[in-house]
Amino acid sequence: MTCIFTPSACHINLPALQRNFARLGAAENILPVIKSDAYGHGLLPVARALDRAGARQFAVGTVSEGISLRDEGYRQRVVALMGGMCSNEWAQAADAHLTLVAACFEDLQNAAEGLGDRGESLEIALKLDTGMGRLGFDGEELPALLAALEHMPRLVPVMALSHMPSADMPEDEAFSLAQIERFRALCEPLRQRWPGLARSLANTAGTLGLPQARFELCRPGFALYGGNPFAGGPWEARGAGLEWVMSLSAPVMQVRRIRAGQSLSYGRTFTAARDMDIAVIACGYATAYPRALSNRSAVLLHGRRAPVVGRVCMSMMMVDVSHIPGVSRGDTAWLMGGEAAAGETPITVCELARLADVLPYELLCLLGEVNPRQYII
Repeated sequence: MTCIFTPSACHINLPALQRNFARLGAAENILPVIKSDAYGHGLLPVARALDRAGARQFAVGTVSEGISLRDEGYRQRVVALMGGMCSNEWAQAADAHLTLVAACFEDLQNAAEGLGDRGESLEIALKLDTGMGRLGFDGEELPALLAALEHMPRLVPVMALSHMPSADMPEDEAFSLAQIERFRALCEPLRQRWPGLARSLANTAGTLGLPQARFELCRPGFALYGGNPFAGGPWEARGAGLEWVMSLSAPVMQVRRIRAGQSLSYGRTFTAARDMDIAVIACGYATAYPRALSNRSAVLLHGRRAPVVGRVCMSMMMVDVSHIPGVSRGDTAWLMGGEAAAGETPITVCELARLADVLPYELLCLLGEVNPRQYII
């Protein structure tokens, strides 16, 4: 018997994912990022949905994720963005015909050792540092990189990629535009040596906000799952029309009446100013709903917003339903998403992230990993 430790659930809308993918451009020019278990949405179900939507390639995080796709029969190019941690992982990548990112000379050595006595070649993707300052070869290393690859003929670069640190910041557009040109210049000698080399720079923000950053392949992640990196800013329209793929629900455990002056939950951080009806919801920080949302966020019940009151507990939270008639045990509360009544709006992951002072990416990954997932197909 499967042990289920929470009655809350993440609902994953795969048709919405497919529509988001279609909005991002031609399939042959998109390298959809499904790393970290597809941002908490489920690696294999997401890959299956994108495959049906026409995806020509996938970007994963680790070699293990890539092998999981191969084991399920996916024959598209699979790029492992974290590369191989050792020569053994490069050997596994060669066996599975994965394309691994090489970001330093040690990666190239591990790749060559991983190939061993195999007669075949191995496709690699060269990571260039054009402003992120994290991984990659810089411009000064380019001559040595070309020289090293001359002595490693079985390593075949098929892609050059870099990453944009601030493409979601309109106020930093000048930096992003300069980065695009740095990337273009660094790729030039590589493309002279390997004319078919595909260039990939744009993340979600670059894909939506800076068309000149798309090159041959863009790498959207957040947008696939409905995220607009420009929400609330001057470029918001550039990411319009995307649909959230994940929503989160939990049942009402009990509805009870508390009196004016009565306090709630740990630390007694909330005291009722009036008589109130309180619904206890079966979700808490053990299932990645942030404790920082205590007394700050809301849920949807019967399509209407009910504010969270008192501290969020490990597996429970309380909301004020005094203004919502008929709430009872077993009703479904929507902590993200759900159908809102007229004049109301659903709670989004971006709203929760802002209130909790975390990234929406972080919430998606955590919520999707610890709550049972139910797929809409």
